Amino acid sequence: MSDPQLPLIIEPEQLASILERQDLLLIDLSQAATYVQYHLPGSVFLDYSWIVRIEHPRMGLLPQKEPLSRVLGALGMTPDTPVVTYDDEGGGRACRFLWTLDAIGHKNHSILNGGLQAWVNTGFESSSKIRYPTPGADYPVVFSDEPVASRQFILEHLNDNQVVLLDCRSEKEYQGTKVLAARGGHIPGAENIDWVNAMDKQHDLRLKPENELRQMLESRGISPDKTVVTYCHSHHRSAHTYIMLKSLGYKKVKGYPGSWSDWGNEANTPVEK
Repeated sequence: MSDPQLPLIIEPEQLASILERQDLLLIDLSQAATYVQYHLPGSVFLDYSWIVRIEHPRMGLLPQKEPLSRVLGALGMTPDTPVVTYDDEGGGRACRFLWTLDAIGHKNHSILNGGLQAWVNTGFESSSKIRYPTPGADYPVVFSDEPVASRQFILEHLNDNQVVLLDCRSEKEYQGTKVLAARGGHIPGAENIDWVNAMDKQHDLRLKPENELRQMLESRGISPDKTVVTYCHSHHRSAHTYIMLKSLGYKKVKGYPGSWSDWGNEANTPVEK
């Protein structure tokens, strides 16, 4: 009998009960210095820079097929591998990894709610023993457009009332008073919810309760019947929002790789402030 599908959001207690599964791959996307100091027992380290591509000034682009195939293969991943990931920053890097897995159709994956901090503060043991992965064959990477929104997709749907743009940056970035690209502001019509507003700061940066998240979203017209496109400056912060939406049952969610570092550095894209 095969093991059941992992929940998208897994609690420390749930993860502790399956940690000994031989087929489970536990991936740590914390800072390297944090991983060396302490991490979940049995986890392997993955450097965030290995799963994103930079073409200055654009950041956070999807990686090329061949390098990603080698990275995942080096971790011992196959399309059937159940994966649990976490980080030390509230889930941004870990969620970007899960979004990348969605983009290649890898379904059985999960994020530890609250990450490393929640694990330790719940009372579970950490380890400083480095685990080296058992490399396998290169992963067969095939990209899907379903979870990915390109600049062209957004341009074609700017006036589509069935598509909601969700800007996950700070209010100052959204308003254009803090400028990190050639131009400041936001994509016309975008709603703004800072990604940190989904985190429960009193509970180790776990996601806030479902009813609070739904109220926050639906008060801005972000309902499950719409296609929701999340973006930030590079699709790091907005990947967290993407996973939050998926956890609430939103079926039509896309992330914009490159995000404002792409849109705001184009000369002819429309901008609002």
